Formats: sequence, structure tokens, C-alpha cells
Amino acid sequence: MNELELAKMAQEFAKKIKTPEDLSSLTSVLTKQIVEAALGAEMEEHLGYSKNQHSDKSNTRNGHTKKKLKGSHGEIEIATPRDRNGTFDPQLIKKRQNRLTQFDEQITYLYGKGMTTRDIADTFAEMYGAEVSPTLVSKVTAAVLQELEQWQSRDLEEVYPIIYLDCIHVSIRHEGRVHKKAVYVALGITMDGHKEVLGLWISKNEGAKFWLSVLTDLQNRGLQDVLIFCVDGLSGFPEAIEAVYPKAKVQLCVVHMVRNSVKYVGSKHQKEVCSDLRTIYSSVSEKQASKELEKFKQKWNEKYPAIYQSWYNNWKNLITIFEYSPDIRKVIYTTNAIESLNSVIRKAIKNRRVFPHDESALKTIFMAIEHASKKWTMPIRNWKPALNRFVLEFDDRINVD
Repeated sequence: MNELELAKMAQEFAKKIKTPEDLSSLTSVLTKQIVEAALGAEMEEHLGYSKNQHSDKSNTRNGHTKKKLKGSHGEIEIATPRDRNGTFDPQLIKKRQNRLTQFDEQITYLYGKGMTTRDIADTFAEMYGAEVSPTLVSKVTAAVLQELEQWQSRDLEEVYPIIYLDCIHVSIRHEGRVHKKAVYVALGITMDGHKEVLGLWISKNEGAKFWLSVLTDLQNRGLQDVLIFCVDGLSGFPEAIEAVYPKAKVQLCVVHMVRNSVKYVGSKHQKEVCSDLRTIYSSVSEKQASKELEKFKQKWNEKYPAIYQSWYNNWKNLITIFEYSPDIRKVIYTTNAIESLNSVIRKAIKNRRVFPHDESALKTIFMAIEHASKKWTMPIRNWKPALNRFVLEFDDRINVD
């Protein structure tokens, strides 16, 4: 059966999908088609001429060998091309390989990189000459939703010393109109200092009620205690934290505070304002920071009164860092952990100007996170001194044994 016949079969079969088993069967057909097309492309490269070209070279095609591959969608049988000299060594599916692992992830990997279903179809056509319709790619990536649901409801550790919470704004179409929605990400730091994304939530409007539902979800999944929440000044979040985790401390993200402050400042003053704000949060103590804030007020309040007012109103949740040494402060208020994650997410969504629905946005972000998290093999910087400090302060709430 040639590739065109397989493609037609897959397209017809897609119309009859009713159950997860049907989807699995469709995925198997799609996988078989692309694998065989890719192997054919490798053979063409090996021989130096296409299948329909005449060549006077001594080495030629010599039929196919049947081979069974096991993968996440069950077992499929493929036809592996052979050459007369026996020198063809395929790289996609090696000679003694009987499991299909890496290729199972290719479509979802590209989707997680922000490519649209049509982009993925075009990529496979260009790379392998495989005819893959955007509809079929959508069917394959739809299977990720079940994995997303399981991930979102999985059990969590009982204690996370630090949880960062931030959001990414995405454009989503709803009832013919495009709306800006916020996708919120909770990034936890485990007891051994490793990053772990705890969940994704999407909301049009934030507030105490929304954050209460997020924190209750984390609590219901086994999260009993958090030492410090690092947030970006989201409305209603400190109140929600106090309701669910009354022992937790809150640290507003200093970087977000500075960014929000600069919004009020003219371009000629931005550098100077940022420098003066730095003297506040880099102070050696809360007492010194309060003096620097007062100096800032005297210097800038006439031009930019909103900045001082914002810092003054949020002062209670800005001074948590002064309870710790400078090295530990960097773990708490710097945004390296969450910003690196946000960078991954932004790369995934930058090519998708508008998502067709909420599920599409969550699916793309989830797959981007899944691929990025495979590289999180080391603890975050300055973790050991921070953990030692936490053990001394919170010895009745954490266990390092």
C-alpha cells in the first residue's frame, strides 16, 4: 500500500473516530505512514538518487523487510527499505531497534514549540515527503489533553519551601471575538531544590475568589504547607494565601514591582528611577529600606506619585526578603526560576497569535513545559544555604531526613 492510499485511509478513518481506541488506531496509521516515508527519504539520501530516477550506480533498492515496532500507541508493522549491497543503515529506526520512542514524540514536540497543525504538516512534507493533513495532526495532539488532565490532578508533595506564581497573557478566540486571557503558572521548588510546575490555570479575570480556587486545588492534591509564596502583586492573592496557608509568608516579586513602576516614568528618567528603586530592595535591612523609600518619595513623588504609593501599599509583602541573608534573598526575590520558564512558554506561543479556544492554549503550554522540564536536572542556584536557613527557621514544619 503506497503513501497516498494510507493518507486517504487515515482521512476516511478520522471521520469515524468515536472512542479513544479509534484515536489510537488512527495514530498508528499516521505513525506508520510517516515512519515509512522518512525511511524512504533516508534510503534516497543513501543511494544518491530518487526512487523514480534511473541510475548506473551499482547499489540499488532491493525491496523491503517487514518489522514490528512497539510504542505508546501499541504495535505497528512497517516496511523497512533494503539496498542490494546491504550498506543502508537507517538512523530514524535503527536495524535492531524494536521500539518507537523518539518518533512518537515528534508531532507533540513540534506542537509544544508553538508550531500550528498546518506548520507541522508542512514540516513533515518538506522533511520526509509525508502527506499529513492538519486535521490528522490535530487528532494526534488531542490525545495530549487526557495527559494534561492527569498531570493537572496528580498528587503533590506535602511541603514546597517556595512557590512562584506568575502569568502569561494569550489571545483566545471566543464566540467570534478575540479575548486576552491570563494563563497562570505555579512553579514549586522541592525540598532538594529542583523546579516543578504544579499546575496551569486560565482565567479572564483575577481576584481573591479565583486564587482561592487555585490554592484549594493545590491543597486538595496533597500540598499541606508552603514556607514562602513569591508572587507579582496579583490582586487578591495575599488574602487567598492567608485563607488556605495561614503560616506561609508572601514576597512580592521585586522585578515585577520595578517593571510596574517604570510604566509611570518618562524615558529620560527611567534609568535614574530604577537605580533609586534598587537602593530600596538592595538595602541591608528593613530599617534602611524604609529610609530609602522615604528618600524616593521626597525625590520623585511630585512627578510620579503612583510609584511611592504602590510600594507603600505593598510594603508588608515586600520586606520578607530582609529576614534573610543576601545569598538567600536571591533565591526568594530573583525571578530566574520563573523567568526561564516564562521564556519557554513565550517561545511556544509567539507564533500562535490567536488560539482557537482555551484547550488549545493550555495544550501548547503544557507540552512546552513537559519538554523543558526534562532539562531540569540540577537544583536552583544558592539552594543549599537557603535550605539550611529554612531548616533553622522552620524546623517544626519541614523534614530533611
